[in-house]
Amino acid sequence: MNVLYTLNDKFVPQVAAGITSVCENNKDIDNINFYLMSLNISDKNKKELKKYIKKYKNREIIFIELEDMSKHFSFDFDTTGWNPIVLARLLLDKLLPKDIDRILYLDGDTIVRGSLKELYETDMKDFSIGASIEPTINKERKADLGLSDSRYYNAGVLLVNMKAWRKNKTGKKIIDYYEAHKGRLFANDQDAINGSLKDKILTISPKYNFYNIFYQYNYKFLSKLMRPVEYISEETYKDAVSNPTIIHYLGEERPWRLGNKHRYRDDYLKYLDMTPWKGQNMEEGWKLYFFCFYIFNTVTKPFPSLRYKIMDYLIPKFIKHRSKKQRKK
Repeated sequence: MNVLYTLNDKFVPQVAAGITSVCENNKDIDNINFYLMSLNISDKNKKELKKYIKKYKNREIIFIELEDMSKHFSFDFDTTGWNPIVLARLLLDKLLPKDIDRILYLDGDTIVRGSLKELYETDMKDFSIGASIEPTINKERKADLGLSDSRYYNAGVLLVNMKAWRKNKTGKKIIDYYEAHKGRLFANDQDAINGSLKDKILTISPKYNFYNIFYQYNYKFLSKLMRPVEYISEETYKDAVSNPTIIHYLGEERPWRLGNKHRYRDDYLKYLDMTPWKGQNMEEGWKLYFFCFYIFNTVTKPFPSLRYKIMDYLIPKFIKHRSKKQRKK
C-alpha cells in the first residue's frame, strides 16, 4: 500500500498521528510506504520520523522535498491564505516514482479509525481518482466551475489510479484548467480537480472522508442541497455516520486547538500520544471561538437551512480575511 501526505514542518505532529493511525489499524497489510511531500521539514523531524516508523514492521517513510512550489508552475497563483503545498496534489506524475500504480492521498488533518484494505482495493476502472462528494458546496460556485448538473468532491482524501492518471494526462488537464482561471480559484486545487474532471471522478463513501457536516446536517437536507444531482443512498450515509473509517478535521474545529469538542477529538489525541510529538502543537487562544461556535450549533440545529445560509455567507469572509492576513506576513 502507498500512502501520500503533504506537509510543512509545523504539521509534523498531525501527520505523525495520521501515520500512526494507519499503521495501528492496518496491521494485516504486508507493506506500507508513506510518501511525504514536504516543504522545509527540519532534519531533526525527518530523523525522528524515520526512527519512529521502525517500530512498525515493513513500514517506510520516503521524503520528497518540494522546495519552492512556484517553480513547478509556469503561471502565477494565489492560494488564498492556504500554504502553496496544497498544489502538490496536482504534480503526482512528476513527483512520485514511476513504478507506483496506486496511491492513497490523505490530508494531514485526517485520522484513520479502521481498515483501508477495501478502499485501497476498489475497482477504479479507467477513473484517475476516487473521492467523496462534498454536498454543501455553494451552488453559485458550482455554476462558475460548470458543475451545476454534476457532483463536486472534497479533495482531502483521494484514491489515485496512477496508471490512468498518466494515460489520461490527468495532471496536465487539471493544471491547464487552473491556468485558464489565472491561478485564482476559491478552493485552489480542489476546484481545479473538480472543474477539469467533470463527471470523471469515482464516488467513494463518506465513511472514508467524514467531517462535521455529517452530524450537523441530516441526509434529507444534504440530498436537497445536491439537487438536481443525485446524492449517495441513505444507507451509505447512515453507514458512514455510524462508523466512519477516516475522520477529516475540516474547518476550524480541529482537535489540536484547545477548547474544541470535536466528536472524534480523542481519536486524534490517542494516536498523537503514541508518537514522539505527544502533546505538541496544541494551539491556545481558541476557547472563546469554540464557546460561541457551540452555542451557534445548538441554536441552529433545528434550523439546518438557516445554519447553512449563515455559514455560506461567513466562510468566504473568513477565507478573505485569512488571505489578507497571510499577505501581511
